[in-house]
Amino acid sequence: MRVVTVFILIFLIASKPIHSQTKNATGIYLLQPDRVFDGEQMQEGWQVLVRDNKIEAVGKLTNIPPEAIKINLKGKTLLPGMIEGHSHLFLHPYNETSWDDQVLKESRAERTARAVMHAKATLMAGFTTVRDLGTEGAAYDDAGLKTAIIKGIIPGPRMLVATKAIVATGSYGPKSDVTELQLLRGAAEVGGMEELTAEIRLQIGNGADLIKLYGDYRWGRKGEAAPTFSIEELTRAVEIAGGSGRKVVVHATTPEAMRRAAMAGVSTIEHGDDGTPEIFALMKSKGVALCATIAAGEAVSEYRGWKRNEPAPARIIEKRKSFAAALASGVTIVMGGDVGVYIHGDNAREMELLVDYGMKPLEVLRSATSVNADVFGISDELGRIRPGLLADIIAVEGNPAISISAIRKITLVMKDGVIYHNLSR
Repeated sequence: MRVVTVFILIFLIASKPIHSQTKNATGIYLLQPDRVFDGEQMQEGWQVLVRDNKIEAVGKLTNIPPEAIKINLKGKTLLPGMIEGHSHLFLHPYNETSWDDQVLKESRAERTARAVMHAKATLMAGFTTVRDLGTEGAAYDDAGLKTAIIKGIIPGPRMLVATKAIVATGSYGPKSDVTELQLLRGAAEVGGMEELTAEIRLQIGNGADLIKLYGDYRWGRKGEAAPTFSIEELTRAVEIAGGSGRKVVVHATTPEAMRRAAMAGVSTIEHGDDGTPEIFALMKSKGVALCATIAAGEAVSEYRGWKRNEPAPARIIEKRKSFAAALASGVTIVMGGDVGVYIHGDNAREMELLVDYGMKPLEVLRSATSVNADVFGISDELGRIRPGLLADIIAVEGNPAISISAIRKITLVMKDGVIYHNLSR
């Protein structure tokens, strides 16, 4: 009865009309901003014509259908819907509830209720697509959430889901000093090549769009991060997933785990905190991108008591050094903050920190749109303002190529040709 009550609550919360969804009768919109960021460059004076769920024309348009609904976006910048590269919609900030307690003490119904709200907040922040990298103990519920969004039951971004994610047996949590106690794990455990192969195929069969492995974790003798999978195992994962058209992403913070992942040919390495110039050069040569998740690391330091007006802790200083080495190497940077460690809807935090850590605002805008689309294999539909692509489009006040924080000033959110948020009316 309690589960039924929770799911009724989910429906009521998700249905509350905080932001209306509109589609005009003709299905044709003319968007008239001051400028358009097309996913690569800023284009002054461009307009965008949307028909149904596709971008039909862009540029300085003259042949406008008379039935088009004009949306005046004076003073604003139009951009492709942004792509969050590393989210966990089934987590919420660790200063609210620890990771262990979320996995062990929150019911799947509660976690789904939270994920519904997180999905909505993400969309309204201008992120129309997310790469969701593991439910952390909530099984395949991300695949179900994705389906609910596709069906229009709840508002939310497009989702690329990893479902359970995969860890080496004995490496991941939650853990207990009582070894006889069998606790729920935050990811699927595998012990060897045969189990790894079977688990990848199982996750694909249950809706995974990509496969995530933890290439290292804090299971060293003194609790330090240490590699978990061999190069051969990671290579096998890439082979199995790649055979079905799926990519493999790897959590890795140590140089050795990063080296193994790069040699195996994974798509992206998540975090890369202790990456060296040699490792980043290897990643570049192998076509492996870095998702730095700076915001999550800073958030965790804040939860441990760090104040931004104080000297940075060692982990932040080291992260700045490693990220500077990544930038110097020319390795591809995808935008993803590990949101869920901090509040959903605050996805722009990672973009601001990427600028603070040395990227130019225009580079960050590319990372959050066209670069993410290219690396994630979705550029045939998303990531740019271009005729024929899906009409996932946002508008912001001002010019985020000058001040990246303008990306927070959302005035329009359109996904698949449907307007979810419009302050210009």
